[in-house]
Amino acid sequence: MTSSNPASPARRNGAWRLAGRNTLAAAAAMVALAGCEDKNTFVAPPPPKVDVATPVQRAVTRYIEATGNTAPVKSVDLVARVQGFLQSIDYQDGTFVKQGAQLFTIEPETYKLKLEQAQAAEAGAQASLRQSEADYKRQAELVQRQAVSQATLENSTSARDNAQANLQQAQANTKLAEVNYGYTKVTAPFDGIVSAHMVSIGELVGVSSPTQLATIVAMDPIYVNFTVNEQDVLRIRAEANRRGLTPANLKQFPIQIGLQTEAGYPHEGHLDYVAPTLNQSTGTLAVRGLMPNDKRVLLPGYFVRVRVPFDQEKTALLVPDTALGSDQGGRYLLVVNGDNVVEQRKVQIGPVDNGLRVIEGGLKVEDRVVIAGLLRVIPGQKIDPQVTKIEQPQASNK
Repeated sequence: MTSSNPASPARRNGAWRLAGRNTLAAAAAMVALAGCEDKNTFVAPPPPKVDVATPVQRAVTRYIEATGNTAPVKSVDLVARVQGFLQSIDYQDGTFVKQGAQLFTIEPETYKLKLEQAQAAEAGAQASLRQSEADYKRQAELVQRQAVSQATLENSTSARDNAQANLQQAQANTKLAEVNYGYTKVTAPFDGIVSAHMVSIGELVGVSSPTQLATIVAMDPIYVNFTVNEQDVLRIRAEANRRGLTPANLKQFPIQIGLQTEAGYPHEGHLDYVAPTLNQSTGTLAVRGLMPNDKRVLLPGYFVRVRVPFDQEKTALLVPDTALGSDQGGRYLLVVNGDNVVEQRKVQIGPVDNGLRVIEGGLKVEDRVVIAGLLRVIPGQKIDPQVTKIEQPQASNK
């Protein structure tokens, strides 16, 4: 018969075993908690790796940049200077012609007859003058021998002078007839391209005023007109004074232009004209360049990009344009100091030269500039600088 006494040995042994298991479980839990506390301890991340490089130092040419338009050096309206019916059109519309090439013919017969008439009158006047001179010489001899009166000699002298005046008048009429006859053939005054004709064969031209027949435009060379602002004018004049240049020297400055569809500035010429005064309403100075155009790539009226080199700096500092940031204070660079801490440096920027931005001020040649990973760093942060070299694009003169 089993005893139900709670203090029996069997019950006491079960209680001890239960208590031992609870103690072991508690100990294991404490060890586990201790392990968790070790794994959650904060460890600071390493400084970010950032690419840095010293600025490129090299010679840089400074330019005045502007926009302009091409214009012909010569452009003339061809007009009918005599009245008549248009007899022929002697060129193809839009073709290139040489100076002196015949372009139009205006009913020449009438003017040829007038020329022949004037030439005949001139020949008659010459004959009359010869007769009058002979008569004058004869009367002069007779007067010396007292064979005729002095009045007879005076009449002969007057007749000779009138004949000479008539000859001069006839010669002038002949020249006028020659000119009018020449106007019946309209020729090219210079090498150029002739526009489409504006009249038709058989049309009466030059009736009350000169009738425009077409237009001829010279293509080589060609002008480039543009304006320069007052600040650039002051810079150029200061540089010219420093280098001892005269206004004549300024006109020999090279000029480079590029079309909208072209890369760089492939066309080169030189300055041709600088206005003597600034336009007060716009604050700009009118300038003109002269460009060779033997292949007729440039047409009058083109919009072009213009730049004029005026100075060269031998030790300019350049960085990639992507390394620059901007805020309300202007443009800046992120520079790494000796303790590898990032600093924000305000800089003054210049133009882009061969893909790199010129830094005018605020940067030294030994400064380490953050050129990549700008979004991973902030001023005052310590970094792990990865020194690299700024890649320079292929140098180009265009």
